Amino acid sequence: MARPRKPLLSRDRIVEAAGALVDAEGLDAVSTRRLAAELGVSGPSLYNHFRNKDEILDAVADAVSARVDLSMFDEDDPRDWRTALHDWALSYRSALRAHPNTVPVLARGPGRRPAGLKVADAVFGAMVRAGWPPAQATYIGALMRYFITGSALGSFARGFVDDADAYDPADYPHLGQAHLLADRQEQVDEGAFATGLRALLDGLALQYESGARRDWAVSGS
Repeated sequence: MARPRKPLLSRDRIVEAAGALVDAEGLDAVSTRRLAAELGVSGPSLYNHFRNKDEILDAVADAVSARVDLSMFDEDDPRDWRTALHDWALSYRSALRAHPNTVPVLARGPGRRPAGLKVADAVFGAMVRAGWPPAQATYIGALMRYFITGSALGSFARGFVDDADAYDPADYPHLGQAHLLADRQEQVDEGAFATGLRALLDGLALQYESGARRDWAVSGS
C-alpha cells in the first residue's frame, strides 16, 4: 500500500506553523530549525519561501492584520467616520487579543506587509473622505494604532499581585484595593479600553465639529 504523501510545503503552511508556535510559546520560539522539524521538512526548504526568520514573523503578523475587519471604511458603508473608527478599533483589538505575542512585531508598523498596508490605507482614505486634512488623517491613524497596540501589550490589572499585604497603607495609602485587581482583569482591561477609546473619539469629534480641522489645514499649526 502506498505511503501517504506529505502535503507540499507552502508559504501558508509555514505561516500557520510559525503562528501556532508564536501563540503557544512566543516570538523567541520561532527558528528555521524548529519550524522545519514541526513541518517535517529539511531546514533549507524553508528558504524557497522566506529569506529568513524575520520574514516569517512578518508574515505571521500580517496574517493577524488580515483578520481585522475593514468593511466600515468602504465608500458605500453608511457609518460615519467616528463610528467607523470605533468599530474598527474593536475589531483590531480583538485580533490582537487573540494573538498577543505578535503585538511587538505589529507595533513596528506595516513596513511592506500587504494586509498591514491595507489597514493603513483604509483608515487614511476614510478620514480624508470625511473631511480631515491629510496630515491630520495621518495623525489619527497613528494615534489609534498607538492606543490599540499599546492596550494589547499588557494588562494593567495583571500588574498587581493578589496579596493584600503587598501594599502597606503606610507606603501606598491609595492602593488598599489593588490586590483585587488581578481577579478583575477582564473588567478592568475592558473598562480601560472602552474609556480610552471614548475619550479619544470625543476629543476628535470636538475638533471636527468646531472646524478646527479646517483651520489647522489652512494655518498648518
